[in-house]
Amino acid sequence: MKLRVLVHPAEEGGYWAEIPALSGCVSEGETYEETMANILEAAEGWLAVAIEQLPTEDRVQIAEIEL
Repeated sequence: MKLRVLVHPAEEGGYWAEIPALSGCVSEGETYEETMANILEAAEGWLAVAIEQLPTEDRVQIAEIEL
């Protein structure tokens, strides 16, 4: 899966990043590399929580698509 990450300079120095496709998924870091590592970890956590909240009803079908 590929997701677009928006990286912004932080007012206090360093960077902050967001993934628009994952509402509320943000992170920060002192360097670009640290910020990218942190946003990857944040996205993994965001997705893990989202998967736990999927409905488990018998009538619900879960499918995956690749973009």
